[in-house]
This record gives sequence, C-alpha cells and structure tokens, in this order.
Amino acid sequence: MRTKSRKKNKINVVTLGCSKNVYDSEVLMGQLRANNKEVVHEEEGNIVVINTCGFIANAKEESVNTILDFVQQKEDGLVDKVFVTGCLSERYKPDLQQEIPDVDQYFGTTELPGLLKALGADYKHELIGERLTTTPKNYAYLKIAEGCDRPCSFCAIPLMRGKHRSTPIEDLVVEAEKLAADGVKELILIAQDLTYYGLDLYKKRRLADLLKALVQVDGIEWIRLHYAFPTGFPEDVLDVIKEEPKVCNYIDIPLQHISTDILKSMRRGTTFEKTNALLKLFREKVPGMAIRTTLIVGYPGETEEHFQELKQWVADMRFERLGCFTYSHEENTHAYNLEDNVPEEVKQDRANQIMELQAQISWELNQEKIGQEFKVLIDRKEGNHYIGRTEFDSPDVDNEVLLDATSQYLKTGDFVQVKITEATDFDLYGQVVK
Repeated sequence: MRTKSRKKNKINVVTLGCSKNVYDSEVLMGQLRANNKEVVHEEEGNIVVINTCGFIANAKEESVNTILDFVQQKEDGLVDKVFVTGCLSERYKPDLQQEIPDVDQYFGTTELPGLLKALGADYKHELIGERLTTTPKNYAYLKIAEGCDRPCSFCAIPLMRGKHRSTPIEDLVVEAEKLAADGVKELILIAQDLTYYGLDLYKKRRLADLLKALVQVDGIEWIRLHYAFPTGFPEDVLDVIKEEPKVCNYIDIPLQHISTDILKSMRRGTTFEKTNALLKLFREKVPGMAIRTTLIVGYPGETEEHFQELKQWVADMRFERLGCFTYSHEENTHAYNLEDNVPEEVKQDRANQIMELQAQISWELNQEKIGQEFKVLIDRKEGNHYIGRTEFDSPDVDNEVLLDATSQYLKTGDFVQVKITEATDFDLYGQVVK
C-alpha cells in the first residue's frame, strides 16, 4: 500500500503595512533562505508567517482579518501552521493570544531569532545586508534606523518599535553594495525618522554623511529620502541633495498639520512659522524639489477654523505630493487622554476636501510638465504600457509615467529619456526620445 508522501514545508511570508515591514519580511526571508528553507512571499505555502501592522484602526483591522483568514485555512486543512509577527503582535500579544488562540505562536518586532527557531532555523548574525527582496528588481528599501524617540501624541510607533537605533554607515554601505550587485538601481532610505539618524551612534546627525557614502556605491543611480521629521532637520542634507546627482530632488516629510494649536497638542515641536520657514529653505536650497507630505485631519479639538487654516495652507503651498489620513484614537498614546470629539463623517469629509484640492493642484503641476523631458526609470509592464517614474516620484504612492509598449521594447530597470505628451491628475504619458 502506498503511503502518502510527506508534504514539503514551504514558508509563505505575508506582509501588511508600511515599507519598514516590507524590509523586515525581506530580512526574515533572507535568514530562512540561508537556512536552506523554501520561502515565498504572498504565494502558497503550508506554513504561514503574517507580518502585521498595528499603526491605526484600519491597519489593525486588516491585520486581524488576515490572521482570521489563515486560521480558518488552518482549520480547513489548507495550511499546517500560522505564525504572527510584527507591530500588531508586539502591541497586543496578550489580547491576541486570548482572542485568537489557534495561531501557533505570536512574536514581537524584536523577536526574529525566536521566530526563526520556531520555523526550524537559526539566526545568522553574519548576514549583514542579506535579504530576499520582494520589490521589483530595480529598487529596494534601505532601512537606516529602527524605532523612534519623538513624543508625537497620536503615534503608537515607539510602543511597537522602541527607541531610535541607527545602523552604522559601514553596514549600510555593505548592504547597498549587495543590492547593487543584484541589479538594484534605486535605494529608498526609510526609517521611522531619517532626521534623527546618527544621533545615538555618533552623537550628531549624520544623514548627510551617510548619503555621501552611499553615492559612492557603483550601480546605484538614485537615492530617495522617505520619512524625514521636520523638527531638527539637518540643513546639510539639502546641500547633498543639490550637489549629488544620484540623490533625488525629492523628500517625504510628514508635516501632519499647520495650525500651531494642533501642532502643540500633537507634540510636534514646531509651529506654523517654523514649518513654513523650513519649506521655504527647502525650495530656496533645492529649486524644483518635489516635496511629499502627509496630513492628519480630525485630530481631537480640530475646529472648523483649524481645518480651514490647513486647507488654505495646502492651497498656498502647492505640494507636489500629498496624502491625507483621518485621525485614529490609539490607546496608550498621549492623545488618547483627549476626547476624540470630531465625528467620523466630519473627519472623512475633511480628508476628502483636502484630497480633492490636492488632485487639482497635482493636475495643474502635471500640465506644466507637458513638452518637458525627464529621466525615467522603468518599473514594470502592464498591458500595453511600460510604467516608469521620474526622480520626483516614489513607487506605489506617487505619479507614474506611462509609455506605449506596442511600439518599443524596454526592460525593468532601464533608464530612458522621456518627453511628456499628456498628463492627468496623477499620471503622465510620454514618448522615449533616447
């Protein structure tokens, strides 16, 4: 009689949340591969590791629903084991263990060695920069620090990620060199707070020094900055952006609000005047820089007057890129002591108003690009179009450039010179000129 062959263990890593989680999943997968484990990202596998997000209500809900889906698959015999890691698990482990006991094990954000052990693998300390990247081969995230020391009232990240810890410059250069050797052309620098980089390790802010080291890496052509905190921003970084062709004329700087009253309650360490002075400095030092920001509406105590001030400021500033979120009342944060007194429908209406205004601004700015030429990095092919980006655009969140794929052949990772022929709110259409 034939016995059923033992199913080979394949580990499926599922990533939820931000680019920092993407990076963590890639490190986990690199460790598993070094242990000769078969590992896939968001494909089929009989062992599932869910890397969760616990930042705001919507993200928590998505994480819980994903856990429940895989627990059901386990009950149905479709998967053998379910492990949960990441921010939600760090923040709510006792609650999750009680509410969803069918998960095999829960791990926090700093428990990678324990998670690997549960998966039958050893944590290999020597694997600096070894990752199994999940992004298109032409770009990769480079996490330069973990955790955050900022006291923002609305934010739960320090609860989940701990204090700020910078990665040494030499380790990041090694990682960048390995990525470049694998064909990566663009590095997207991420952290909870880029602005703080180096203060813990070197007793001073050294983001500019890190950039100067990374531009020396052969094969890397673009370096992009994400998640810079406005307070204490190191001005020497602007000089590097201006002088170094490899550093994109782009910055992601979440400003959250502009009303001094709201900024004070948010514990952001800045004011209306200081924020505008910083933005003026950005635009004076790096003309043509694309500034991406994110805003929160519906924060406790945000009056209609506060909101109108914010809306007028968005109209005046004409940010190249902008996202808007409704306030989420998060337990164990400083703002949780305040009354969440803006109704949900008012929050949503305010967010919609901001995004409608931004869509018009984006359309007007894009119209100005018609007839201009830009260097474009090709990310992928979709249907009859190649999809690429200029240096002013980050993947997944910003504008894309669409090129006709029926009349030419391009590859992911190609840089091409493109003349813009047409523009919508958030997309550009163009023709390759060389």
